[in-house]
Amino acid sequence: MHKLEVLQEWYNRVWLNGDYGAIAEFFTAESRPEGIMQGLALMPEDFAELIPAIMARVTEPSFEVLRFIEAGDWIWVLMVLRAKGRADGHKIEVTGQLSVRFEGDLIAEAYNHYDFIAFFEQLGALPENTMALCLSGEALR
Repeated sequence: MHKLEVLQEWYNRVWLNGDYGAIAEFFTAESRPEGIMQGLALMPEDFAELIPAIMARVTEPSFEVLRFIEAGDWIWVLMVLRAKGRADGHKIEVTGQLSVRFEGDLIAEAYNHYDFIAFFEQLGALPENTMALCLSGEALR
């Protein structure tokens, strides 16, 4: 299976269909995905708690790959999550980037960077223009 197909299967099977029992099928035993939360390397099984917490906030989620580059054991992906906020049906659109190294068909290293500020702004959990407010010296307390 090609690297992009593995990632698409990961998002479809685990994120969209909630098959958390399949998480271990996607990672090597040594894999510690990074970047979801600053300074936190996850164990693959931690996704069984993280994914439902994120998905509980939205309905009608979908993932679309916008660009990708494969080079050797690595793939770089630019993607977008589209959904609706569960509380109010507000449109959610968040980009993310992944850098993933594979060993065979398994994820050995993963560096994830999603725009969670935009995600929580669009859900109404953060004020609009949070980034601009913080850059201007405002503190969100």
